[in-house]
Amino acid sequence: MTEIESLSEADVANELMRLAKAIAHHNRLYHADDSPEISDADYDALVRRNTALEEAFPHLVRADSPNKLVGAAVEASPLAKVTHAQRMMSLDNAFADDDVAEFVARVRRFLNLSEDASVALTAEDKIDGLSCSLRFEQGVLVQAATRGDGSVGEDVTPNVRTIADIPERLSGNAPDIFEIRGEIYMAKADFAALNAAQQKADAKVFANPRNAAAGSLRQKDASITAARPLRFLAHGWGEVSDVPAASQYDMMRLIESWGVPVSPLLGRFDSVGDVLEHYRDIEARRAELPYDIDGVVYKVDRLDWQARLGFVAKAPRWAIAHKFPAERAQTTLEAIDIQVGRTGKLTPVGRLTPVTVGGVVVSNVTLHNRDEIGRLGVRPGDRVVVQRAGDVIPQVVENLTRDEDRDPYAFPDHCPVCGSEAVAEEGEVDVRCTGGLICAAQKFERLRHFVSRGALDIEGLGEKSIAEFLELGWLDKGPADIFRLHRHRDELLAREGWKEKSVDNLFAAIEAKRQPDAARLLFGLGIRHIGAVTARDLLKGVGDIALLPAKAAEINAYVEAHPRAEGESDGKYAARRMEAIKAILDVRADGIGPAVAEALGDFFHEPHNRALWDDLFAEVSPPPFVVETRDSEVSGMTVVFTGKLETMSRDEAKAQAEALGAKAAGSVSAKTDLVVAGPGAGSKLKQAAALGIRVIDEAEWAAIVVAAG
Repeated sequence: MTEIESLSEADVANELMRLAKAIAHHNRLYHADDSPEISDADYDALVRRNTALEEAFPHLVRADSPNKLVGAAVEASPLAKVTHAQRMMSLDNAFADDDVAEFVARVRRFLNLSEDASVALTAEDKIDGLSCSLRFEQGVLVQAATRGDGSVGEDVTPNVRTIADIPERLSGNAPDIFEIRGEIYMAKADFAALNAAQQKADAKVFANPRNAAAGSLRQKDASITAARPLRFLAHGWGEVSDVPAASQYDMMRLIESWGVPVSPLLGRFDSVGDVLEHYRDIEARRAELPYDIDGVVYKVDRLDWQARLGFVAKAPRWAIAHKFPAERAQTTLEAIDIQVGRTGKLTPVGRLTPVTVGGVVVSNVTLHNRDEIGRLGVRPGDRVVVQRAGDVIPQVVENLTRDEDRDPYAFPDHCPVCGSEAVAEEGEVDVRCTGGLICAAQKFERLRHFVSRGALDIEGLGEKSIAEFLELGWLDKGPADIFRLHRHRDELLAREGWKEKSVDNLFAAIEAKRQPDAARLLFGLGIRHIGAVTARDLLKGVGDIALLPAKAAEINAYVEAHPRAEGESDGKYAARRMEAIKAILDVRADGIGPAVAEALGDFFHEPHNRALWDDLFAEVSPPPFVVETRDSEVSGMTVVFTGKLETMSRDEAKAQAEALGAKAAGSVSAKTDLVVAGPGAGSKLKQAAALGIRVIDEAEWAAIVVAAG
């Protein structure tokens, strides 16, 4: 990760934008969808990076800063919305003992206390559940709501009434209005029993107790919630008409006396050393607790001090969550299976002797890629240490038997699905199947791309139809079969959802593409590194798309006959290859280099792809590729696009430049004539200013395009 001190303001602005989007995405998955895809530890790392950038560049803090937001919005929820009378806040995190000491020091500084002044803290285990607010009026439960985005949550009152831990009426003399806040959770044993029942009924199996609790509570049908073993522990309060005690600890004991459970591990301590000792005691007992926890929460005990300390954007100054490191367990790696993704990436998956980590049985673990297997030195039969970082994503963190005298694992060099060669490009860790459209693991995604708007743009042939035709075996040979679908006319008319008009329209749309634009056809084949603009750049040099197999053979022959010379530097080797390859392809475009040319060579080196190519060209006849340009004020210029383009894609912008007789370059140099800058433009904008190059915005570029007709 780049050191903050070395970043420009533009770099920071761009990174803050990316972090805001990423954190919002993961917030939605965790809080709204109950389906997190990264670990708590990885999420916390994103938040810490965002915070560090904001502290270093406070004038760049965004309106949608993650540090201003809590949870996730509930717009898509089927449940009614509830506006919280008092916002439900989040907590800042501590990850080390020093963070806890600094938290107490900040409290002292804010309250202007002496360094030796005692700051009593409460400490309790942090339940990994779903936050919920229970509103009691005259001691009677009248409403229950999830946290949502902190301001607006979901009404789960009927569901909460089914939870035995939550009384319909408080015992004793509770204030007229009192909102008790805490966590809905599912005990480990109850979770295991629920999943066993779900599996037996062939129903959804939950990933962990937190997801099970959230999914069970947020049901439109309260009878489903009633059938699930949910529990509740209180940890605080929201809107109240009176606070009948002077300390956090005494208030929690009062809530307990009213019949609402609180943590049995809640304690009050007078020093940092004492709370840290309690933290370690809870950590040691973590695996034995009946419910999942992910840390310990500390709160300033005196309520008058809490009132003075107040809140920052989304968290109280008087509380902090001391998170636990990820849980670990030992097990045996029984096998390594290779999965092939939709883009051809080969991902190794470790099959483990099942082991319980953090309350969840783990039997599979991703090994990421070939390099990670090499780093860990893992082989089937090894004893490994498995970690569930944040109780979400299992990972192998240590190989305990790597020194045993056994052969290393041999990563496959051919696709286990289609048998095509599997290669890693120079400088990349991922190994990919070169089978492309003939690989069953990639076929659907590749065909979807082939007919997409940027490629052949066949109207009426969408994802649903492609999936249907694949299942019927009508597209087994690849894209050429699209042009043979008319042979199945009678069968298609007999299928549900297909009428004569829709069938005729589909076949007409397909027939209209028998003489496709050559660049669109090349882009549609999904050859790695050959996008829409690169396809046009290639064909500007080669001219006839039918020549590409021969050109690819020349590239492969050159690469094989001219390996890197002894002592030749990376730069010289790359430059030599680039000049030779560009000469073969007769192109000079910035986007055409060894990576593109060798991807082309790899594609045609595979016999399956050559057969697919021949089959396709028996059905289509693309006309010669001609670049049509029109006169404009940028004809003959070199144009660079930088920053975020808001009204068009980068590929569309480059195509526009080409149509206006200009050359679209990827970097700014003394040869650049014009820079089109969108929001977030960084170093390229600075280079343009230093070289005195004209800079315009997207609206001015659009005016140039319109003026050229």
